[in-house]
Amino acid sequence: MSINTNLISKNLLSQDNSFSLLKEIIHNKNEEITKKFNPQQAVDSLLLEKSVFIDEILINCWHHFLKEQAQHLCLIATGGYGRNELFPNSDMDILILLKDSDIQDFQNDLSDFSNYLWDIGLKPGQSVRTIAECLQQASEDQTIMTNLLEFRLITGSPVLFSDLNKQINRKELWSSKDFFSAKMQEQEARYAKYHDTAYNLEPNIKEGPGGLRDLQNIAWVFKHHYKTSSLNELIEYDLLSEAEFNELKAARNILWAIRFALHTLTHRCEDRLLFNHQRDMAQQFGFTNENNEPDVEQFMQHYFKTVMELERMNEMLLQLFKENFFDTSLVKQLYPVSKYFVSVNKYIEVKELDTFEKYPLALLEIFLVLQLNPSLVGVRASTIRLIRKNLYLIDDSFRNDSKANKLFIAIFKSPRGLTHQLRQMNRYGVLAAYLPSFANIVARMQYDLFHIYTVDAHTLFVLRNLRRLSIEKHQDELPFCNSIFLRIRKPEILYFAALFHDIAKGLGGDHSILGEEIARNFCKQHGLPKSDSKLITWIVCNHLIMSTTAQKKDINNPDVVHKFALQVGNIEYLNHLYLFTVADIRGTNPSLWNSWKDSLLLELYRHTRSALHRGLKNPIARSKRLYENKQEAKDGLIGLGISEATINNTWKRISDDYFLCYSADEIAWHTIAIASTPKSELPLVLLRPQNQRGSVEVFVYANNENNIFSISVNTLDQLGLTVLDARIITIPLSETEQCVLNSFQVLEQTGESINNLDREIRICKTLQLNLLNLKVNEQPNIHRESRQAKHFPIASKVYFHKDPLSKYTMIELITTDHAGLLAIIGQVFNDLELVLHNAKIATIGSRAEDMFYVTDTQLRPISDENVLETIQTQLLLTLQNKENK
Repeated sequence: MSINTNLISKNLLSQDNSFSLLKEIIHNKNEEITKKFNPQQAVDSLLLEKSVFIDEILINCWHHFLKEQAQHLCLIATGGYGRNELFPNSDMDILILLKDSDIQDFQNDLSDFSNYLWDIGLKPGQSVRTIAECLQQASEDQTIMTNLLEFRLITGSPVLFSDLNKQINRKELWSSKDFFSAKMQEQEARYAKYHDTAYNLEPNIKEGPGGLRDLQNIAWVFKHHYKTSSLNELIEYDLLSEAEFNELKAARNILWAIRFALHTLTHRCEDRLLFNHQRDMAQQFGFTNENNEPDVEQFMQHYFKTVMELERMNEMLLQLFKENFFDTSLVKQLYPVSKYFVSVNKYIEVKELDTFEKYPLALLEIFLVLQLNPSLVGVRASTIRLIRKNLYLIDDSFRNDSKANKLFIAIFKSPRGLTHQLRQMNRYGVLAAYLPSFANIVARMQYDLFHIYTVDAHTLFVLRNLRRLSIEKHQDELPFCNSIFLRIRKPEILYFAALFHDIAKGLGGDHSILGEEIARNFCKQHGLPKSDSKLITWIVCNHLIMSTTAQKKDINNPDVVHKFALQVGNIEYLNHLYLFTVADIRGTNPSLWNSWKDSLLLELYRHTRSALHRGLKNPIARSKRLYENKQEAKDGLIGLGISEATINNTWKRISDDYFLCYSADEIAWHTIAIASTPKSELPLVLLRPQNQRGSVEVFVYANNENNIFSISVNTLDQLGLTVLDARIITIPLSETEQCVLNSFQVLEQTGESINNLDREIRICKTLQLNLLNLKVNEQPNIHRESRQAKHFPIASKVYFHKDPLSKYTMIELITTDHAGLLAIIGQVFNDLELVLHNAKIATIGSRAEDMFYVTDTQLRPISDENVLETIQTQLLLTLQNKENK
């Protein structure tokens, strides 16, 4: 392939405006290549065309600036440029090879050459070395060695280049075994960075597991060992069949096309499939909304299935490399591990090539054998190939075979290796073949910010989290959960519930109800006891209720706890649901789990367990709860030297609601603050670091003003804090005067507690000043808006619920979270003359699901339908105006 070199001539480079002319030529060529791009066709010719074009530019620039020295030095392409895989905005790595380190005579020429490349917009990654320096650095750093595996001469001295090539290929520089080990360590570190999963919502198509770097890893190890420049020889060396090699190329071409499209869409070297680009990419690749499946979810499922294939190929080939290249000196250790399988150097292998054809159940049994033999480290590559080849044997007859059913149950009952084997079953396609319903969720994206993994990856993370509760070495993570897990008589019940809890995602309708039916059919077919089946299906159907109750309802309200206890029914179900809920949240998004959620779930668990111990027909009376809280707080205060008279005087105007809303510990802390602060010194703002709920409490004692809540939450938001919970208590001082006791549970936006004294002081002083002036001073809002949130527009909705005690009107608001949201809501309540008594704030990704407890100014719940409609209209209109700004 060639281009019109007349356009890039020495005459052009001699002109004063050469760099602007050359920039225009480069721009036009990039536009020309971009127009040729078709997502349905391979892009290798375009990558080559771009590389050849850049070669021509560099050759002319090289000879123009280096003059007579040009033929004595080498200009070498390395990395992706060396492979002729130059994407629209790829890094362009070059090596300038010197005969010796004395460059005094042409140092300025080299500088002019390099600067000119930058002037015309090429931005090369450049290194200047002698052969000795190349060898020294390559021997010390495998990444430099890797770069030099894929170098090619652009122009310059072929003799000097040949000398470098010969010396680079010396075995003593990096042995095949050492190089392989280094690349494996690099891959492990890279996988760990991405939580050992390729199935993130915003995957990195180059660096993530199953991405292009996996393919390059295969190439580097293979080329280093065989001194070859092509992967086609994988077939010659019997490492891949022709069909498998074509699959590998097809997967590579898909990722190449996606990367090419990303570069042209973003106009930069972008390798992350960010939400910003996914919809545009889906449409560009020809996906359309159909059968209730959005185009973007179809596109991402297409991507995830591709990387799953590459991940499996990577595993298989690297194992073959290790065995064929580096373990050849080892004696082949072969011994039987079951009737159908043998161990070959700690990898399981079928005894005969036709084992699966003769005995299809071996497709399940192999994973049980792996569990029963912990010395086995994996499946031999040749057997992985046979598993894939024989997946068609897992048909309806296989699925209905009672022996297959017993094998599948045995895998879940095994005391070890469940998570690892299920991941392998998923990667090899066995899990989806055996459970067609599971096939529906393989590589299925959940297009929200709550789940950051595909449905199948999330499911297996939940299973892993539950398994970890049974393993002694992980007991320090969640010691209370570990103690509860010891009471679980059949752990497989939890594991099956995890397997089915999201299996109906993407089917339309309520996935909990649909999943319950799928789980029920599974239990019936697999002959599980009725009691086990009932518990599994109950968890699947109700797997969200504990999380919802803890985060959206007042769990200090005995009636809320009693209603939840009625739903749960008994302590066995409570134990299972509690453990499942913890595992589910932790497997959804690592950043969602924090000490606040931990404490809320634990508190609800303990309250519910107490209610179940008492008996559901004997709910705790509010009067008893009130007495117990007050007495415990009073005993604590007296123990601290506070007189009973002071306590009674402080409490005399405080309503019973306050003593039901707060714990004895919180009541005591508030009482000391109120008793020691005269009214003339209000407003008082105090901060208590990391309380028993793992959050930080900001306590406000102030004269009552209409906009106290709005000012408070607006200030906290500006300070970059997340409000988790708000409680508002109004105390009448006289017929005309009132004060408020407001308490806000907050965390940093990162989910962490506040552990800096200066920051604590600033929070208190800023809020106190704003409350004193009854306005929020303008300052930069450090509340970080989520980049992803704008790609998940959440329709605002307002619902009204009845309070069990008929004291409040409960307003549920669902909307997109953004800076100042609570302040806006507070202002609407003020404008409508609503009295806010309590707020439960739950933010899930970019989704705000908040509950507000309000009354009218006469402290009565709102029942007038017209008033409720006005509240709903005003809230939605205000939020819409905010979104349109």
